[in-house]
Amino acid sequence: MSNESKSPRTGFEISREFEAERSSIFERMKVDPSEIKAIIYCVIPLIAVFFIGCWLAGNPFDATVRVADSGYNQTHGLVGTSEWHIVWFVVIVGLIFEFMDAAAGMGFGTAVGALLLLAGFTPVQVVPTIMIEQAVCGLIGTFLHQEFKNVEWSFSPMSETIKLWLLIASLGCLAVLISITAVYSIFAVHKVWIKFYVMLTLLLMGGISLFQGISRRERKYRPRLMTFFGFLAGFNKGIGGGGYGPVVTVGGVLSGVPVKSQLAVTAISEGTVSTFAVIIWFITLSAGTQIDFILLPSMMIAAIGSGIIAPFAVRVFPEKLWRWVVPIYCLCLALYGFYRLGPTILAELGV
Repeated sequence: MSNESKSPRTGFEISREFEAERSSIFERMKVDPSEIKAIIYCVIPLIAVFFIGCWLAGNPFDATVRVADSGYNQTHGLVGTSEWHIVWFVVIVGLIFEFMDAAAGMGFGTAVGALLLLAGFTPVQVVPTIMIEQAVCGLIGTFLHQEFKNVEWSFSPMSETIKLWLLIASLGCLAVLISITAVYSIFAVHKVWIKFYVMLTLLLMGGISLFQGISRRERKYRPRLMTFFGFLAGFNKGIGGGGYGPVVTVGGVLSGVPVKSQLAVTAISEGTVSTFAVIIWFITLSAGTQIDFILLPSMMIAAIGSGIIAPFAVRVFPEKLWRWVVPIYCLCLALYGFYRLGPTILAELGV
């Protein structure tokens, strides 16, 4: 009998063990009774937040209003009222990009924020709503990723997945505060250059990750690398509202974390940082900030669908597929961002 003690589980092994146990996509699609219960447990809080969103959309406080500078509010005659309705365009967009965000670890804030601003909504309608939606979906996804065997969370003994989450989330919250203070208050950098920096970061991260996928080389697990990536992601979140998920997800893969497990770590980390940001937003209400929650009910309808399906999709499709999906989607987001920013950058340069 061997006297060698078994090495402690990191929390990453379960996804590959499950994929080896159920080798085909159809086998991984089978749902156990306990997993059905888990889905029901997660749908209940999502529906609860939907009703809270309906209440907030009705402007129950002095700080909640139908903002007058919103093109959408003006077009639909909502300025000065407490009326609201489900915006089905937002539901459809939210379903698509929340699924991709939860399944590939990125894209919701970067893509949806830009699309909604283009549609005539203002930052005080878009940003708080996105933060609430990402906070709820991130924390729900944390639970479902474990139930669907994408990751293991363990506090006693503490698994590497928990250590990684605490490292990334704490650095992310710190970086959000620093980046907001430094970039906006001290250096007063123009928003177009902030967005350009975030898109350039996505392009580099996606390119490096794609190169790794082409080389097919397994990377040694190096958690210290995530100190850099965790802070960089939080910095991006603070100055641009996007660029968090891509840096954390791709950074984790480059640090040697299996893709499926890293998607779960991204979910809990972004959920934590977004919850922190939501708290900051509500604190600002007491300082005179006004928020328009008209989009929150629509966003939560999207969350109820995609927030449940995406972690299941991560479990069903093989890890080698996600090794390609993550970097390619990251590059697509970067190219989309450059396309949107191009005319503004040329105008700033006087071209």
